[in-house]
Amino acid sequence: MRKLFLLVAFVAASILCAHAETIVLRTGARVKGTIVFQNEEVVIVRDAAGKRFQYPKTDVESILSDDEVSEEQETVVEAEQEINTPKKAAILLELSAAPAFQIPSATGANAGVELLVGSHHIGDKHIFIGGGLGYHGYFVGGGVYNFMPIEAKLSVPFIEAKHAPIFGFALGYGIALSKNYVGGIYTGVDLGYRYQINAKSALAVMAFASFQQAWLDVEEKIDKDTFINKSGRYFVSPGIKLALYF
Repeated sequence: MRKLFLLVAFVAASILCAHAETIVLRTGARVKGTIVFQNEEVVIVRDAAGKRFQYPKTDVESILSDDEVSEEQETVVEAEQEINTPKKAAILLELSAAPAFQIPSATGANAGVELLVGSHHIGDKHIFIGGGLGYHGYFVGGGVYNFMPIEAKLSVPFIEAKHAPIFGFALGYGIALSKNYVGGIYTGVDLGYRYQINAKSALAVMAFASFQQAWLDVEEKIDKDTFINKSGRYFVSPGIKLALYF
């Protein structure tokens, strides 16, 4: 009777102690099974099919329980989700260069830069909507006209893919940076190609056209007297723009 009791106790202890574990080898390989024996020199593992494998203790990096493996997997999943979660807030930097046309007739060149802040991810789309300011310089008709546009910007890809055509529209007011002229309405449209670098960043190259209203000082002579009046002018620029979302 006593021997039977000891045998049952031994079997019960074996069942309680023998649970699946994962042996992590120094090579990176993993072996899942039940450890049936281990000491300072070897580890003997039995897999689900009943086969036994013996590994030198020096080849074993660690031994993980099922709970530890689950925690490790959850940590990896959380890390991947954090990496792949797109950033809601974004900065849009745009650089442009183009010929410029002053209406009435005058020609020259235009250079500009915009720095905008907004959202680069609305719903499940990489749509940018935001606002900011910039600088536009028009070198036309022998003069230099500088404006600081304060604008709202919408940028929408036609498809949600790593490579996608993109459309943009901006509307705002260009503040004149000189006392010799007054600013006015600023607007622009662009159409081009966007490359999504990762969930947070994108690069786009676009053809664009912009319109800047202004009021310039114009001299008029009436009966030998000279008067300076504000006369409406319009600056139009078609060109190429480089945009970086980050």
